[in-house]
Amino acid sequence: MIRVALLAVLCLLSGRGLLAETPVDRPNIVIIMADDAALMDFGIYGGEAETPNIDALAETGVMFTQYRTSPLCSPTRAMLLTGMDNHLTGVATIPEVLPKDHVGQPGYSMAFEPGVLTLADRLRALGYRTLMSGKWHLGEEASEMPQAHGFDRSFALAASGADNWEDKSYMPYYVDAPWFEDGVETSLPEDFYSSRFIVDKMISYLEATDPEQPFLAYLPFQAIHIPVQAPAEITAKYKGRYDDGWHMLRQARHQRAQALGLVAEGTPLAPMPDTARDWHGLSDEERSVYAARMEVNAAMMDAMDQHIGRFVAYLRDRGELEKTVFVITSDNGPEPSRGDQSALLTFWMKLNGYHIDGEGIGEVGSWGFIGPEWATAAAAPGALFKFYATEGGIRAPLIISGPGLSPRRVDAAAMVTDITPTLLDWIGAPPAPETSRPITGRSLMPLLTGAADAVYAPDEPRAIEVSGNAALYLGDYKITRSIPPVGDGQWRLFNMVDDPGETRDLSAEAPEALAELLVAYDQYAEEMGVLEMPAGYDSTRQIMLNMTDRMWKRYRVWIGLIALVLIAGLFGLVRLGVGLVRRSRG
Repeated sequence: MIRVALLAVLCLLSGRGLLAETPVDRPNIVIIMADDAALMDFGIYGGEAETPNIDALAETGVMFTQYRTSPLCSPTRAMLLTGMDNHLTGVATIPEVLPKDHVGQPGYSMAFEPGVLTLADRLRALGYRTLMSGKWHLGEEASEMPQAHGFDRSFALAASGADNWEDKSYMPYYVDAPWFEDGVETSLPEDFYSSRFIVDKMISYLEATDPEQPFLAYLPFQAIHIPVQAPAEITAKYKGRYDDGWHMLRQARHQRAQALGLVAEGTPLAPMPDTARDWHGLSDEERSVYAARMEVNAAMMDAMDQHIGRFVAYLRDRGELEKTVFVITSDNGPEPSRGDQSALLTFWMKLNGYHIDGEGIGEVGSWGFIGPEWATAAAAPGALFKFYATEGGIRAPLIISGPGLSPRRVDAAAMVTDITPTLLDWIGAPPAPETSRPITGRSLMPLLTGAADAVYAPDEPRAIEVSGNAALYLGDYKITRSIPPVGDGQWRLFNMVDDPGETRDLSAEAPEALAELLVAYDQYAEEMGVLEMPAGYDSTRQIMLNMTDRMWKRYRVWIGLIALVLIAGLFGLVRLGVGLVRRSRG
């Protein structure tokens, strides 16, 4: 309630966030990226988890309520670090869902392509110390790690995720947890917890940095990506918090969203997907375990915030806090994947020491997940979740705090591609070399300073596409396309002013508006090099195909040897049997 009251005060602030007359010439820059956090997962945005350190930065900075990302992690990270549309960076989607037809195509190399400059590239050229610690997922080879893209020091996870307690993979797609330090594959310490380690590593890098040299610190956390894991003592704080189930949480977040002005009063809430299970249809044991999974989810967010607090305290003790810009956001909406629907995953978990039951949930060996129903609830007031370009998949929190900013809330549109140009504008960076690919985002500085109420005009389209899931905004309207397994691949039209929950398709009522937005999307797709998805494409099935293919390539020699042994053994048994039969007849 205190956080809600604080945000209500911010909502009433009428003063503009004017920069001080004597701003810091070259401020430090800290970018904090949560993984799979919904719009309302931070406390200041109305979430249940305690995030006082994130909230404190929001209360001294600018909160955005209409910020959009991509629906998947790697494209968002590529856009955030470059200011370019994901298809122009080379990271149009994630390798886990890439169909064979797209492999090696321009924009689909799954790593930064020639001519792409990152924020780190640009800042290092201006004398910044550039540091990174956490999840990278922008290439798998050593030559594609952060050191090749402007970072002086980096400790980077190449995979989409990994265990938070141990040095091991979290899914069969990866043979291990591929961590690299400065481009050299390395291992983790015995006493490891991801959020703590990510901050510790960044502090160790800063300890070796000249205090007079400005720095970029990029901290992409693993929280709250699967496997959802957190210290037991933090999880205990949330005992019973989610016992009422996902239907009640979705309604409660929708009510808070209205109270906080994230959506208008009376805004309709999209129903749960048709495939969603009824909370009361579960057994008592199932409800207990699912409630506990969401408790761990909140605890993982809480733990991340505690370590962010340690980092803020370190900067304060170092005398750097007052001259540091903070950008805090999430890469996409909440993760719907389950850990109990795949025989392959179940078999792999047993081989790798994982369990999904309630015993020791969130601790070492626990493979935590929240599933599609909790993800839908967490995504309120938006529809659906990660993977989809619906509001639940791409509407995310964004906080920018720094020297000279006054507390305020911005309800104007902003995109993930706007982060890099905003920071470059803030420090007065010169234009990029002509040989580099152009930035497609734009600076949000006019919004931060109060010089403008918007940086996108009503007649300017804004579009996102990842693996067939797509959206385009124009004026009050949005078109959305969701592909299988949840969607049907059809475009739908919504009025974002009256219906941000995307509950009422206006395609039949406003065909001219639909046609206008479809034309704008086709122009976007052609300009950015968007490839059409193969017929019958289904992202869930593609993950399984790619995972099986990887496992076959990895283990085919062993599988062949085992098959030969089995065949030889079977042949030997047959010969033995024939010999016994002959002897018995003789």
